[in-house]
This record gives sequence, structure tokens and C-alpha cells, in this order.
Amino acid sequence: MKKTLRTFVAVEIDPPIRARAAELIDLLRPTSAAVKWVETHNLHLTLKFLGDVHERDLVDVCRAVEAGAAEVNPFDLEVRGAGAFPNAARPRTVWIGAGEGAEQMIGLHDAVETGLAKLGYRKEHRQFQTHLTVGRVRGGGPGIAELGKLVQQHAEFLVGRMTVGKVTVFSSTLSSSGPIYETIGTARLGG
Repeated sequence: MKKTLRTFVAVEIDPPIRARAAELIDLLRPTSAAVKWVETHNLHLTLKFLGDVHERDLVDVCRAVEAGAAEVNPFDLEVRGAGAFPNAARPRTVWIGAGEGAEQMIGLHDAVETGLAKLGYRKEHRQFQTHLTVGRVRGGGPGIAELGKLVQQHAEFLVGRMTVGKVTVFSSTLSSSGPIYETIGTARLGG
């Protein structure tokens, strides 16, 4: 039987960032928009979603991530500002963005993605945008406009600063109560 794990690569966020992100979620939650808010313990900055990876390939994935992470020195990242994809007028994904350090996150993403491309994982065609997904809109309705206004009102919301010093390869198991993440491996920045 083929054994695969739903896999992604991410930067974990510090507990103070989680707590402050939860405060922002609480400010956005009161709308009547149907939103599935991300559980605070599951918040992370995704670098690359790989999908189903065969367990025999996980060692190579972790090595590629280690090689990419080694190319980037640790850096500080400012987490700030509510936003939405595709935009605040039509929010489908609600997120928190990045200020200082966003360019280094792009560099980290590119280094990790280049290593994974050598293993056959497709590169994204659009430029990576650092964001912390906090909610996914589940439908339309009158609450969407209200949610969009709240997102715009909190576009400068300061969540905090953290040092990015490692990258984590996670597996994700979907359950009725939400995804369950398990660490497969970690890679320190700068080797």
C-alpha cells in the first residue's frame, strides 16, 4: 500500500506573535461573514505546499529544505497588517502580512523552492508574498462587505517582531476538527 503524507514547508511563529494574531482575529470575527478562522496553535508562515509526498521521499525533501535554509542567514521579521486575497473588497482568504524582513522571507522561499524544484516539485508562477493565513471565507453574503471594511481598518495592525532562524517540514492530517500538524524535520538558517 502506498503511504503518502500531505506535506508543507513553513516558518513557525513565536508564541507572542500567536497571541497578538489571536487578538486581531477577535477584532475581525464579529462580522456575519461565514469565515473558518485558523486555530491559533496552527498559525504558521507557509513557504511551500508540496501536497501528498511518499514517505520514501521525505528524507530527500528534508535535505533539500536544509540546503535552501543554509543559504539564508537568520533575520528579523515584522508581522503586521491585515489583508485579504484576492482583495479586501472580495475577501476569500484573510491574512496578516509582513513589514521589515519580507524581502528576506522571499529569499528564503526562493532558496527552499529551488532545492525542491530539483526533486521535481513545481515552482510557483506568481511571486511569493509573505502572509500568515488567519481565516478562509466560506461563502458570500452581506457580512463580506463588513469583513472587508474591518480588514481595511486593521491594515496597519502591528502583530510583532520575531527572529526567523529555522524552517520546518510538516505533515498535515485533515480531521473534522481541523488539520493536525506534525513536524517531519527542521532546518536551521545559515547552516
